[in-house]
Amino acid sequence: MAGTNGKVDVPILKDLTIDNITDNVHLINSQSSDARLKYVLERLVSHMHDFARETRLSTTEWMAGIEFLTAVGKKCTDVRQEFILLSDTLGLSLLVDSIDHPKPPASTEGTVLGPYHTHDAHDLSTGSSISADPGGEPLLCLCTVKSTDGKPIQDVKVDIWETDSKGSYDVQYESYTGEKPDGRGIMRSDKEGAFWFKAIVPVPYRIPNDGPVGVMLEKLGRHPWRPSHMHFMFEKQGFDHLITALYLRGDPYETSDAVFGVKESLIVDLGTVNAEQAQKYDVKEGSKLLTYDFVLVTDEETKKLRDEEALKAMKKLGRENMMIINGQLVPDVD
Repeated sequence: MAGTNGKVDVPILKDLTIDNITDNVHLINSQSSDARLKYVLERLVSHMHDFARETRLSTTEWMAGIEFLTAVGKKCTDVRQEFILLSDTLGLSLLVDSIDHPKPPASTEGTVLGPYHTHDAHDLSTGSSISADPGGEPLLCLCTVKSTDGKPIQDVKVDIWETDSKGSYDVQYESYTGEKPDGRGIMRSDKEGAFWFKAIVPVPYRIPNDGPVGVMLEKLGRHPWRPSHMHFMFEKQGFDHLITALYLRGDPYETSDAVFGVKESLIVDLGTVNAEQAQKYDVKEGSKLLTYDFVLVTDEETKKLRDEEALKAMKKLGRENMMIINGQLVPDVD
């Protein structure tokens, strides 16, 4: 806070040492009136400082880390988010999603957004094809979206995206302008909660490994491959925002996804289109079939579960002097 002389009043710092630097940073950061910001920074600084002390981090290593993060930032563009890729490959994206969007039993689990979602997808009518790739194997997708009590949810915005048959998203091609997105589409569920569309069978693909994240994976002896999957994102007022994907069972990378996105409940088996379905949906009999019933959770259900799990996690960590304000954990100072 500013004093009468226009300067900011801050606590007097002690003679700084390895042992007291953390307490001094906490002291000077504690002047914020934002309880959540103060708590988050207190924990961030504590973990960073403990990391440096535990590893006996050298100046050379820290500079290498700074240069790495700088390179990650420079690799980012409007259609490529290298920081999301870094977060994904370190398992942080899935962890944060799981914390922020907890799921009760029998609801559809979330997974990573990935670095290639865009806002360019066009609204498509039910039964449309999201892919114009002639090299892809045709796939009929029959899906429903319901609430946890089994009732169909109408007019849910469903954002769908996948790679082409070569394992590349449309935005990865230099010719991409955003005017004619491919492998993407936005649909709406009908009064029965149903939506269906035509696509191509997903294939495994490599995450972008021509940047600093790729260098990191190589040094760690890790591969850059993702298993075959299709992305879905659901939006409906009153329901928790769901980002998820469906993965094909038996894929060679099913158990070693480079971005830790696979969950058992999201692994599916493809079926085969029968004669009745072929006639009804105007597709070739014997082609591949994907069916899935998505279950959304209400905002109210999610908030209650998130709060319960947050306090339970704090108790497990021995931090029982916590409370929740506006859905966020802060220390209980009373």
